[in-house]
Amino acid sequence: MGEIMKTSYKRTMYACFVGYIVQAIVNNFVPLLFVTFQKTYQIPLSKITLLITINFIIQLLIDLLSAGFVDRIGYKASVTIAHICSAVGLLALTLLPELTADPFAGILIAVAIYAVGGGLLEVLISPIIEACPTDNKEKAMSLLHSFYCWGHVGVVLISTIFFSTMGIENWKILARIWAVIPVLNGIVFLFSPIYSLHEEGEKGLTIGELFGKKIFWVVMLMMTCAGASEQAVSQWASTFAEEGLKVSKTVGDLAGPMAFAFLMGLARLLYGKYGEKIDLKRFMTYSSILCVISYLCISFVPNPLLSLLGCAICGFSVGIMWPGTFSIASASIRGGGTAMFALLALAGDLGCSGGPTLAGNRISDSASGGNTDLQKESAGYLKLNQIRKRSGFSEMFRSPDLFL
Repeated sequence: MGEIMKTSYKRTMYACFVGYIVQAIVNNFVPLLFVTFQKTYQIPLSKITLLITINFIIQLLIDLLSAGFVDRIGYKASVTIAHICSAVGLLALTLLPELTADPFAGILIAVAIYAVGGGLLEVLISPIIEACPTDNKEKAMSLLHSFYCWGHVGVVLISTIFFSTMGIENWKILARIWAVIPVLNGIVFLFSPIYSLHEEGEKGLTIGELFGKKIFWVVMLMMTCAGASEQAVSQWASTFAEEGLKVSKTVGDLAGPMAFAFLMGLARLLYGKYGEKIDLKRFMTYSSILCVISYLCISFVPNPLLSLLGCAICGFSVGIMWPGTFSIASASIRGGGTAMFALLALAGDLGCSGGPTLAGNRISDSASGGNTDLQKESAGYLKLNQIRKRSGFSEMFRSPDLFL
């Protein structure tokens, strides 16, 4: 009986791992196409920034609403809906730009559909893992979140190979291929057991009870900072490398978002393997210091290669922040339940929306800075101040808005 149960919950865990790969596809495939959308559909960067904003705003709404409906309809129904929305959104991305009068409107609708799936996955997957009868919850949580990173690496690597061999103009074929993964994983979830976070007869804390705990507001702030620190670099790394540093798309994708995701996954994998020997709070403190150093490197170091290295180091530094905060919250707030995980996801997605949107606005403002800069860049005369200006990161770092 014990072996059957172990096999069953392992199938559930594997489905959760792939669920985070699905979320990585949803969040990171479209940013690789920002420049393509700009050139193909003549969409300005100021509008493209809205794609990130809408994605995470919808995820915010799902985070907020899910606290009320997930427990009512059940985790299995909710996670199935999440996978359906993810697949439909990716497929819609290949159809709607040509079917709508304004291609941007079509892209925006597709993003909105898969954002529902991404938001539900963020709310559901962590508590499903938390409820599995594992020996070490913190290690399991960190290992789970590493799969988001490996999904991110896979999206960038496979997409880069596809674009370089098949041509960027065939991106719709790849989008349809990515849509197969949520379809298959949704089927796996249908036949996997999902355990309860609570003992029989026990109820989770209400939102009002959570609001009354000081530690809850601390972890909410931590989640917001984790999301902003991670996504401000992750979502714009490809565009930063390609447009700001003037490298090819292949080099930009590999050196920017893939290096970021690989080191972020490495940090989570290391904690997943050696978690019992590492003090989580100390690890997160050192990671925060390293994160500040990486942002300074991106913003102010004159060498383009070192700026890209700063992007990669940022990935390692933020790796533990999201899963680590989940683990601290689970250990500190007993009986938090679905409401706690939903609100933590809400705080994280608030940071995920604000960070890259702020960076994108800086990029858009700087990119319209004048013809003289553009002429110099086209002649290969890209100086340090222009790199920082076009990337938007130095202005963003100086801005007090970053800390709101």
